[in-house]
Amino acid sequence: QVQLVEAGGGLVQAGGSLRLSCAASGIIFSGMTVAWYRQAPGRQRELVAEITSGRSTRFADSVKGRFTISRDNVKNTVYLQMNSLKPEDTAVYYCRLVVGSVVHWGQGTQVTVSS
Repeated sequence: QVQLVEAGGGLVQAGGSLRLSCAASGIIFSGMTVAWYRQAPGRQRELVAEITSGRSTRFADSVKGRFTISRDNVKNTVYLQMNSLKPEDTAVYYCRLVVGSVVHWGQGTQVTVSS
């Protein structure tokens, strides 16, 4: 059974940094694309960043230049480094992995950025 567990969220002041992690179990994801999404209250879930098996990356325009995504295939973990955080980055952040036709989500981790 595929499980994704996010960690690293918390409360931070504007301008601060956080590093989120997404650890996968039940699957070896080295050949897969892994993505981070976020959902703020009253808003739709949106793509933040993704990383392919070849380590190509793409980011939402709102986080370009501030966030980076990386992966450690030995640890089966993907990281989201978030710098220069803004209050509008406040959301629950989710990790997503698609296996065949099944979309797997983690439970999410709350990120709150105070002004």
